[in-house]
Amino acid sequence: MRTSLILALIIALLAIIFAFQNPVVLVIRFGIWAVQASLAFILLFTLAVGFLVGLLVSMPAILKRGWKSSKRKHTIQELEQELHQQTQLAADQKRRIEFLEQNLPQETER
Repeated sequence: MRTSLILALIIALLAIIFAFQNPVVLVIRFGIWAVQASLAFILLFTLAVGFLVGLLVSMPAILKRGWKSSKRKHTIQELEQELHQQTQLAADQKRRIEFLEQNLPQETER
């Protein structure tokens, strides 16, 4: 996670440096629209759009991972509760065995 964050920050920094070193004004045509903007703005805008697209593409995986994590936490809680019940049952059985051993009449040897 940290390496990907560091890599993303490096790419963003390089894009910003590149954009500010190229202050040329461009005309972008898309269909019937025409937009005139600086190269810096266009590069930063496309970087932001790319980031958002990447985030949208990765959202299903992030949500699935969160759902699985939540489900596993719930399973762990259930298993811990079951373990506690089994431990309590074993302790109760051990006390009962000790009680019965103390209160049973001793068999005499013949």
